[in-house]
Amino acid sequence: MSHTGSPDPAGATAPDHSGDAGHVRRTVTAPYSPEDWRLLVRLPGRVIVAVSSGPDDPVRAVTEGLAGLDGIAAGRAHDSDLVRAVVAAIYAESDVGHTAPFPPHHTDGGAPELLHSCRAAVQILARHADPADSAAYRQWVQSVAARVCRAAGPGGRPRRLGEPVEADRQAFLDRLGEALGL
Repeated sequence: MSHTGSPDPAGATAPDHSGDAGHVRRTVTAPYSPEDWRLLVRLPGRVIVAVSSGPDDPVRAVTEGLAGLDGIAAGRAHDSDLVRAVVAAIYAESDVGHTAPFPPHHTDGGAPELLHSCRAAVQILARHADPADSAAYRQWVQSVAARVCRAAGPGGRPRRLGEPVEADRQAFLDRLGEALGL
């Protein structure tokens, strides 16, 4: 991350805190163009927005949003270097100059565009990522969506363990998994 708070450009170097202090390694962002990296970094947040209930049920939307953020944060401890790098980039992004995940006039949460972006991410990962990192990233994005869907029932009440999600949410999770190649 730069000293201004903006994310490092693709291919930037960063200190390696996993081994000896002072060593510098090339980050996992190296093979990605800035546009490809931006798509991978912003996709989890777009998933949260697309899956959450929105303004019609604000209590539920907050519960779901927090569950989604928890899902993103869980990526900090992931085995995958790619997932950890994406989470670090998410936390590093500045709000200055960023636009909404999709134009606000969408009534479907931007689902068609989101699914298209998921398919694009799969192609990007196929070109640049180790197969294990690709699978880990795709499964992690799906898990973020699942956390959001399972966070709250109607009215924002906590969902009981094992309580199924609504049919429309399950259908969305299925379409998302398909778009992610899972």
